[in-house]
Amino acid sequence: MDQVIVESATIGVVISLISYEIGIFMKNKLKLAIFNPLLVSIVLVILFLSIFHVDYDSYNSSAQYLAYLLTPATVSLAVPLYQQRELLKKHLTAILGGIVAGVMASLVTVWGMSVLFGLSHEAYVTLLPKSITTAIGMGVSEELGGYVTISVAIIIITGVLGNMSAEFVCRIFRIRSSISRGLAIGTASHAIGTAKAMEMGEVEGAMSSLAIVVAGLCTVVGASVFAYFL
Repeated sequence: MDQVIVESATIGVVISLISYEIGIFMKNKLKLAIFNPLLVSIVLVILFLSIFHVDYDSYNSSAQYLAYLLTPATVSLAVPLYQQRELLKKHLTAILGGIVAGVMASLVTVWGMSVLFGLSHEAYVTLLPKSITTAIGMGVSEELGGYVTISVAIIIITGVLGNMSAEFVCRIFRIRSSISRGLAIGTASHAIGTAKAMEMGEVEGAMSSLAIVVAGLCTVVGASVFAYFL
């Protein structure tokens, strides 16, 4: 099987897409947050690679074409933001304040938990970029001396958990404002959470898209400062 994947240019893409489609089917059929399509697809791909003893590099070489779609997909997040530009202008101060508050909450929480559990400096700075996009988070982790591969895993886990729990958290804490929900999701769980925000509504998607960018910039600055605290 490993040889088949090595010789195929697209089988990795096919496996990934089929796994995701299975995840969507399970989510629609069972109506449970735990069956998040992203989480299901990750588990299925891992099981496939393990059962058929496929080397990850072999799989990735034929699945890498999916990554080419990441840039245009990210850029397309500007579309709902542009459509809601008047709303953005009207609430600009509150929006920026909310994002900065969310970033500070994330950094302070990571610092507090690291102190509580006695983490090393390297492990601490690895966790600091957990709520921003992978591209930015990798750079932050590397610059601060963290473990980049672990940072990537944590960022993905954070996004998946945010995607799964977004609606539940908003319901529990009675967050009814579309702007507030979008900002909270984007600030806490970056692009993966934004996918859920777009399902919730146009305003949520637009605000979440904005939060990704601003939260990323704030985290770059904030993480550089917080790195000296431990």
